[in-house]
Amino acid sequence: MENKIRYTAKATGKVQGVGLRQFVSDHAHELNVTGWIRNMEDGSVRMEVQGTAENVQSLADEIRKGNYYINVEKLEVEKMPLVPDEQTFSIKF
Repeated sequence: MENKIRYTAKATGKVQGVGLRQFVSDHAHELNVTGWIRNMEDGSVRMEVQGTAENVQSLADEIRKGNYYINVEKLEVEKMPLVPDEQTFSIKF
């Protein structure tokens, strides 16, 4: 079994109304990363991501890179305990 890690993260910048949640969800599925993402009332986006260290780092790199619409000015990341048996990545509303 692969060694997995889990992080909680908060993205700020131009991150709501620009497709960030779908962008992250798409990349998470490609990288076999599980967890969730949600818009917050303060304008930030919160997420929890779990997977191999390499895949979680690749996802963080994509989030920081963004795209034409998405501009993540800051991505605060903190390690947290694994969620056993988590199977999917979801967008929470």
